[in-house]
Amino acid sequence: MPAGSRWLQACRSAGASRVINYHEEDFVEVIDAETAGKGVNLILDMVGGSYLQRNIDALAVEGRLVQIAFLEGSQVDLNVMPIMLKRLTFTGSTLRARPKAEKEAIADALQVHVWPLLDSGLCLPVIHSTFPLYQAAQAHALMETSRHIGKIMLEINP
Repeated sequence: MPAGSRWLQACRSAGASRVINYHEEDFVEVIDAETAGKGVNLILDMVGGSYLQRNIDALAVEGRLVQIAFLEGSQVDLNVMPIMLKRLTFTGSTLRARPKAEKEAIADALQVHVWPLLDSGLCLPVIHSTFPLYQAAQAHALMETSRHIGKIMLEINP
């Protein structure tokens, strides 16, 4: 099964009602057609670069774009008029630059709001594979291939 097909199947298994293979379909056109021209309410983007303007085009009025990484780069030539006309919210976030106290508050909020969902089975993590700690190099090598779907776990006490 081609890599793209594996990702699409993983999304379907996670509950997606519509998946888009961006190699075969233009996601902005698909979103426009699927939403009768309204667009989507939220985009979580890790790519940046040339996708930024296209993400803005795919958003609904009062939609939100959250940037969490820049795999394609952070420098772009951007038409901000659609942000104003559609009253969009464009924000970003990273943990690295945050003070320790903020990171602790986020961890506490996760424990209150997310852990119960995991414990109850309402939210299931996607785990690709698990390695004992002494195989950390192999786990890292797998991660560098970008062929995994889900998390690669290291067990401290297997």
